[in-house]
Amino acid sequence: MVIFFSLIALVLLSFILYIRSGVMGKAPDKKRRKLYEHYSNYTKGKFHNLSHTPDFAEGYSMIYVLYEYLFKRVPHQRPKDKLPSVKNNLHTISPDNDCIVWFGHSSYFLQLDGMTFLVDPVFSGNASPIPGTNRSFKGTDIYSVEDMPFIDILLLTHDHYDHLDHKTIVSLLPKIGKVICGLGIGSHLEYWGYSPDKIIEKNWYEYVSIAEGFTVFCEPARHFSGRGFSRNSTLWVSFVVQSPSMKIYIGGDSGYDSHYKAIAEKHQYFDLAILDNGQYDKAWQYIHHLPEEVLQVAQEIHAKQLFPVHSCKFVMANHSWDEPLERITELNTLYNIPLMTPRIGEIVPLAMTKQVFTQWWKDSEL
Repeated sequence: MVIFFSLIALVLLSFILYIRSGVMGKAPDKKRRKLYEHYSNYTKGKFHNLSHTPDFAEGYSMIYVLYEYLFKRVPHQRPKDKLPSVKNNLHTISPDNDCIVWFGHSSYFLQLDGMTFLVDPVFSGNASPIPGTNRSFKGTDIYSVEDMPFIDILLLTHDHYDHLDHKTIVSLLPKIGKVICGLGIGSHLEYWGYSPDKIIEKNWYEYVSIAEGFTVFCEPARHFSGRGFSRNSTLWVSFVVQSPSMKIYIGGDSGYDSHYKAIAEKHQYFDLAILDNGQYDKAWQYIHHLPEEVLQVAQEIHAKQLFPVHSCKFVMANHSWDEPLERITELNTLYNIPLMTPRIGEIVPLAMTKQVFTQWWKDSEL
């Protein structure tokens, strides 16, 4: 018994020390929370979605979801072999090359009219605060912080571990010009060493002009936030990036809601929409799209091209690793929206609207 309780105590102590190492970040302090009280989407110390958003859809419960996660065996949740990713030298991309490079899940590099953006980077190989508990697929971690050029704008959609990675964000600090994020995210960043003058926190419907011809709009999403035991103390957002030549919608994590029609009315169209398509389940479809909803959203916001992300790197839902790309490709025969489905690491030009991508996930070895 002494040995047993000593082991329990050691595990608890290790967990406490790990949390105190800073990986969880820091929730907004009293001064920040006081400022948020003026916003309509913040009440009783929490941010709220535009529509009522329960944790689970009707007919589902935490017990059901836990049971499914622990005992349901989903075939092919992880690839059998290394994914066929491509390593490119991002430092040598010409400034006039408007392009996107996907790093798997919801991390990607964008270059627009000579300005560089990095969205929700996760290069640590883990989508959990506890090392080794949600490892990335083989072949998806070929890029690191060292491979990134100087980033003019770091965009952070929310503070979940698969989008805001402590190790990556700390290592990136010398390479970041400015950070644009939702309210409260700056508290984490300052705790990790970012100076306040690097951080631009915005609420929904606010915007920032970052250079001549460049504007970043902060728009709603239907999701939630939280690290550690803190939930919804920071804001989850989507972004519209307007450059002199292009307009791109970055959806972040979101379920379907009325905000898409409002965004369409406000911004009219998008050259590219990058939308959450993966790690979904009918039990939590209020906070993550199902593939058919992704296509509906792309149609509603008048997207000329669609890049489905949030897949192909981590296991976070009970579907096969390749199902998100397979399903959206099949369903798109009804919509015929140009789909971007590159391999991880490909440099994809944005000016070409009729690119042909191989269905690389169908490789029999995967």
